[in-house]
This record gives sequence, C-alpha cells and structure tokens, in this order.
Amino acid sequence: MVSSHFWEHWAQFAPNHIALITPQHQLTWVDVKQQVDQYRQLLIDNAITQGQVVCLIGRAEETLVFAYLACLTHGAVPAIIAEQSSELLEAKLSSLYLEDERAVVWDCSNSTLTPSLCFLSRGTASRQSLAPTNVDIASIIFTSGSTGCPKAVVHGREQHIASASGLLERFHFGVGDCWLLSLPMYHVSGLGIVWRWLQAGATLKIASGDFCKDISDVSHASLVSTQLKRIVDNQWQTKLVRVLLGGSHIPLSLIQQAKARQIDAWMGYGMTETASTVTAKSVDEWPSSGHILPRRELKLSGNRIFVSGETLAKGYYWQGQILPLALEGQWLDTRDLGEWVNGDELRVVGRADNLFISGGENVHCEEVEAALNAQPMITQSIVVAVEDEEYGARCVAVVQSTALPTVSEQRRKLADSLPRFKQPIAYFLLPESLSPSGIKVSRAEVKKWLSQHQSNYVVIS
Repeated sequence: MVSSHFWEHWAQFAPNHIALITPQHQLTWVDVKQQVDQYRQLLIDNAITQGQVVCLIGRAEETLVFAYLACLTHGAVPAIIAEQSSELLEAKLSSLYLEDERAVVWDCSNSTLTPSLCFLSRGTASRQSLAPTNVDIASIIFTSGSTGCPKAVVHGREQHIASASGLLERFHFGVGDCWLLSLPMYHVSGLGIVWRWLQAGATLKIASGDFCKDISDVSHASLVSTQLKRIVDNQWQTKLVRVLLGGSHIPLSLIQQAKARQIDAWMGYGMTETASTVTAKSVDEWPSSGHILPRRELKLSGNRIFVSGETLAKGYYWQGQILPLALEGQWLDTRDLGEWVNGDELRVVGRADNLFISGGENVHCEEVEAALNAQPMITQSIVVAVEDEEYGARCVAVVQSTALPTVSEQRRKLADSLPRFKQPIAYFLLPESLSPSGIKVSRAEVKKWLSQHQSNYVVIS
C-alpha cells in the first residue's frame, strides 16, 4: 500500500480495529484519525503554514504520536526533540531556525494534557524560514552528538516507508499484533516503531513506565538485552512473540532462555541516517548483526562499513536548507568497522572512534579517560571494553598512577562526572613497557597486554 497517511487508510478499511492502547484507554483507527484531525486544527488555529518547522518535545507519549501525525497531515515539518535544558534546546533551535526567527515549540511531554503550541522569540523575529516546499520532510531527528555537535537528520515518508516495509518482509508484524512503544521517538529506533505500526495496520501500545506491566500483553517489543534478561530472570509472564534487540553483544545463553519461552529474539544494526535498521536476523549461535534487509545496501571497504539504499537520509537540516550527506559516490561512511561472517552476515566489530555499547547506551572510551585523567593521582589512562553478560559490554581502565585505584574509591570520585554504567568495573596499572617516554600509548597494545595478563575479563577487540 502506498499512502501519505496510513491512519486514514486504516480508518476507512479497518475502522473498528484497535490501533492504539494507552494507560488510560484503547482507540480504534477511527478514533486515531479523529484525534489527529483535532491536533491538526491546533496547527491551523496557530497559523502554522506548510513547510514550517514545529519542534515536538516529548519522549513516547500518546500526545506526541498525535502531534507528529498531525504535522504530517498538515504539511508542517516535525522535529522531535527530548526534554532538555534551555541551553541544549537553544543549540538545536539554532540549526532549525534563522537567528532572528520565532521558534514553534509544541510540548507533548505531559500525556494527560492536550498540548499547546508556544512561540519562542529569538532576536527580532522579523523573518521566517520555510523548508523547501518541493521536498517531502517527514521527520527531523538529531544525532546523539557523541562525536561532535548534534546533526539534524532529514527523512521523508519514502525513507520511513522503505525502512518499515523492508524490515517487515523478514520480521513479521501485522494485524492482531501489538508493539510496545518503549523507545523515545526522538531516537530513530523509536520513530521506526511508529512507522512499522502505520505500515502494518497493527496495534501500538504506549508505555506507562512500569516495564513489567507494559511488557505483559504485547507481542512485539524493541529492547536492550538487559530488559530481556529481566524478563527471563524474573520469569515474567508475557505474550511476547518477537523482540528486536539493540546493542552489540547478546549472550547465547540469554537467547536460548528466551527461545525456551517461545520468544524469537532478533539482533539489528542501523543508524539515524538510515532511518533505523539496516541489517537484522533471528539470533543464533553465529554472533552477528544479521543480513542486509530489503531496500538497503551495505558494503565493506577494508573493514569500514558503508551504507546506501532507499532508507538513506535526504541530508542535514540547517535553517531552511537541506545540506547533503558527505557521500562517497552513493555511499555513506558509517565510521563503524565490520566483517562478513557465516557467508553474508555482518558482524560489527566496533566504532572507528572507540565507541562501545553498554546496556543499549553509547559509551566513548575518550569520555571515560578524560574523567579519569582529571584526577591528580592518574597521569594517563586507557579504557578498554570487555564483555559483560548483563550489559553486553562494560569498561576497564589501565592507568598510569602512583597507586592502583579501587572500584569503590573511583565510584565516589566519578559520581559527579560519569553515570554508573560508564564507570570502569576494574583497574589495572599500566606497565612501563607500554609507556615509553614521549610516545603515545597504543590502545591495541594495551588490549593485547590485558588479554594476556588477566583472565577475569574478555577484551572486546
């Protein structure tokens, strides 16, 4: 089915099917259409024009879903942003609006209230920039900014539809199924759930925050391995049939336990610029991120992962313009490293910029090292990712110091600078052989030394 507005299609052909489940009520597709129409009227009442950027503030609330669909119906450009400090918000607004332009902010973070639009004055507000009216923009999603300033990634309906339909060719989800919207819509992985729901005409459940209750009656969910482990370890009764897992390492024992509960666990790989998942597979004894999904393209140049295809973003948004992606021909350099295994399966080796994923969260080695190096007792540090059954990966630190730090001591010192999951779980003193005067310590050599001189941790290469 090709449609600009899937919810209108389902309201016509499956009007009484349950489309949305919230902590308060259940809505049919007709109900959803009526709600979207009411939200669109708010845009009209506030004189929002086609091509105007509207910042939607929220996580994964019912109100955010309706506001997002209303923007698509009206032709406004939805930029989905997390609740954050005024300084961080202003940094994002500066890329969406001209310096002296009013910003349109629609706060949807409180799902119990009908959200209202507000206008934030920025300078004299004498001008208004509009997105190119001949370009379909279905979302602006900001990258994490972990390797620099966050970029405002632009996707159109065709990219989101290609992403959803390509995954659903392999990962069954249809009428009668229910997917839990537990991931934030300001991440492409969360927004991807919404588009799969619209494509399939199935049911979407809005999370209440009580994970045990939320997961009890859904058939599908996007989870990190720690959440799946909670379900298995606590022997929660669920109706789960299929889960799409994020993260880089999933213990085979966990997958086997999930299968014993009739849960088909899938692993995927993707990024913001590719409208979510690029590769996926049902997890088995071959550790990988799976096969290339339909309507995507992927290649390795050396070990560097490059992506292309129908899901690739239109570019980056900047004050009414769409700046092109930095492509090499048709290919985008992901800055990830990978290799082919088991024939045609992609195994992601790691980030070229020393990033690893712990419990679904990005951790940069350099960030942890900076916090450690700020301490007077530590001259320098090298942080290394190691395998962890619960979180997939954690880090250990090899430090040059007058005394070997202890984990408990460092927890107190790092409490204000790093969240717990980013803090090293063990410390080792850097041998003199690896720190010759005037020469930078080799991370590869530290990993090799650590693998050879201890057996408590498996170093992730």
